Amino acid sequence: MTFTIGSVGCCLSSSTAMLVCFRIVQGIGSAAMYPVGIAILTSVFPAGELGWVLGINGVCVYLGFSVGPFLGLGYALFAAPNMNAVMRSVKSRFYGVAAGTLSTMRITGMVFSTGIVLLSFSLYIGKVQITPEFYPFFLRCMKLTFAFFGILCFGGVFASFASRNVRKNVPAD
Repeated sequence: MTFTIGSVGCCLSSSTAMLVCFRIVQGIGSAAMYPVGIAILTSVFPAGELGWVLGINGVCVYLGFSVGPFLGLGYALFAAPNMNAVMRSVKSRFYGVAAGTLSTMRITGMVFSTGIVLLSFSLYIGKVQITPEFYPFFLRCMKLTFAFFGILCFGGVFASFASRNVRKNVPAD
């Protein structure tokens, strides 16, 4: 609950000081999540399985710590330029609307991407459980899906360059 309150406060903050304070509240809330998670695991699983369960939990947590910086770097290299391009194109009084629209577009893109993957699975593999006998179909479907998204990304690069040319020819306000 503390983390959620901190997150809502971050969204509603109107100054940098407020944002920092609510980020501290988020930190306090997230610091409590790990011990509460351990407590839930120890209360749900029997004592004979606790070593295995807590081991998997630890691996997941530390895998997240290990992979997180690399994913964060990729996100920073991708999201910051896009956010900068959007924020430069709107007046300061519309920053909140622009940021919200950009976030909505990202989430919508993720939902459509998931839908495309599921559609390709259902069309190519069909209604079967993914077992070892269907691994070749699954891998082929994944390769086709990655190729499709690669082509979309390649087209996005050209659209980005084209929009750069359009912006140069638009008169300033």
